[in-house]
Amino acid sequence: MAEQGDRPRGDATGFFSSVDDVLERLAEAGYLASTAVATTVFLADRLGKPLLVEGPAGVGKTELAKAVARVGGARLVRLQCYEGIDESRALYEWNHAKQLLRITAGRDETWDETRTDIFSDEFLLTRPLLTAIRGDEPTVLLIDETDKADVEVEGLLLEVLSDFQVTVPELGTITATQRPFTVLTSNATRELSEALRRRCLFLHLDFPDAELEQRIVRLKVPGLDAVLADSLVRVIGALRAMDLRKAPSVAETIDWARTLLALGADTLDESVVRTSLGVVLKHQDDIAKAAQGLTLV
Repeated sequence: MAEQGDRPRGDATGFFSSVDDVLERLAEAGYLASTAVATTVFLADRLGKPLLVEGPAGVGKTELAKAVARVGGARLVRLQCYEGIDESRALYEWNHAKQLLRITAGRDETWDETRTDIFSDEFLLTRPLLTAIRGDEPTVLLIDETDKADVEVEGLLLEVLSDFQVTVPELGTITATQRPFTVLTSNATRELSEALRRRCLFLHLDFPDAELEQRIVRLKVPGLDAVLADSLVRVIGALRAMDLRKAPSVAETIDWARTLLALGADTLDESVVRTSLGVVLKHQDDIAKAAQGLTLV
């Protein structure tokens, strides 16, 4: 198996040497992954393929990209998607004010001379996608909440995810010399295109099983008693089994654990649960339903 130093520039990042290496180093960075997750991360790294991570909000999709950046000593470049995001926010745009000043200052020059100058790096404002492509250092590119962007934005991503290159008409095609480890996240609020999916490895992140969630809680909230952590995770599991508008995420489990410590609670009794449900449930009808149907064990 090739060592990290044997990898050509522009190919895979080479952050990890094996699946076990992924498990160990992510854990050291505070991210507890299952073997399935670690295997997919290793393959994305080894093959140089983008990784599409889909699942409910708050299960650790964004945190996975951050953890990979930490363990790889890499720069994290984040594109936060939202409705209405366009090429100028995702790829690049020209600094029109600075270009205008340059045109005004160069009135005695020919247009060809001025045009060559104003369409140069000095006047280019790089956005996350182009920033990641042009970087010559280890980089993790996080395209967060891809499903929130318009369908048209996916077209912008296809060239990037296929060849890790960006075409700027005035400058030509810019190709990555060091391919970024790329993570796209989606909460599945809309269906992503097949063209986009074909370019990625796929990973579905769901709520962890009880044993793994206990480990996560104990890691993130080290002062929490093991018995209390067990009770907490069981109550969270019961809440997720209810027909709620928004099931509590892992992040909210951790917040609740910290809340219990702040309250000095030794047990998760009915009084503590009812007075702190707003930490994990964010809709009043969910709180009312949980308060009525929850049986503490």
